[in-house]
Amino acid sequence: MNELYNPPSAKPEKVYFVSDFHLGAPNRAASLEREKKFVRFLNNIQDKATRLYILGDLFDFWFEYKTVVPKGYVRVLGKLAELADGGLPIQFFTGNHDLWMFGYFEQELGIPVHHKPIITQIEGKTFMIGHGDGLGPNDRGYKILKKYFFTNRLCQFLLGALHPDWAIGLASYFSKRSRLHTGSADEQFLGEEGEWLVQYAKRKLQTLAIDFFVFGHRHLPLKIPIQNSIYINSGDWIKYNSYALFEQQQINLCYFNPR
Repeated sequence: MNELYNPPSAKPEKVYFVSDFHLGAPNRAASLEREKKFVRFLNNIQDKATRLYILGDLFDFWFEYKTVVPKGYVRVLGKLAELADGGLPIQFFTGNHDLWMFGYFEQELGIPVHHKPIITQIEGKTFMIGHGDGLGPNDRGYKILKKYFFTNRLCQFLLGALHPDWAIGLASYFSKRSRLHTGSADEQFLGEEGEWLVQYAKRKLQTLAIDFFVFGHRHLPLKIPIQNSIYINSGDWIKYNSYALFEQQQINLCYFNPR
């Protein structure tokens, strides 16, 4: 876990955190509608935001070949490039669905990509920020898959050796299976003892002074006080169109309701 230094903004901070769009799922029509909605959101915050954090699973699947990236998403990629070129600091965190990023965002969009949570300072407040997959207790099956398959160099090479149509088709199949397995569990608050990211935050507070834990992955908008800290989950844009906003030393959940 690395610590990131954020130089102070010239104007009062207005920091946005978004996650879990899963562009590409469940079909092209629904994905395109969601993508256009996100672009409208970005247009809306363009003159307000001092920073933007994208906390993973922007795509339902993303794999970068040496000379090929997945087809589509031109609207959101173009808008992010425009914002980055215009000077808005944007940070991207890989999720469990789009973790195979190998330089495209940095080289083409000028957006740094983080594969692990970071600790950073904003207006004197300490944040721990990440996607949230594989953290905390339980979920051992996924942790094993991530360590020995998803982030394994040999496995990445073998997947990259497949034709993109085959690789993306195979990944889409397993992504759909994952959502079927999860079912409606993402819509239910499991209590502090059952929410493993809350448990992760509590453990970190034993050794670190963190003001705000901000994660995605859970798909359920949550704001939970923990000791002198706050845990925030930014929710998703499949059901909630939710995001977290930090301003005036406070962080809150908000909802985008485009007309």
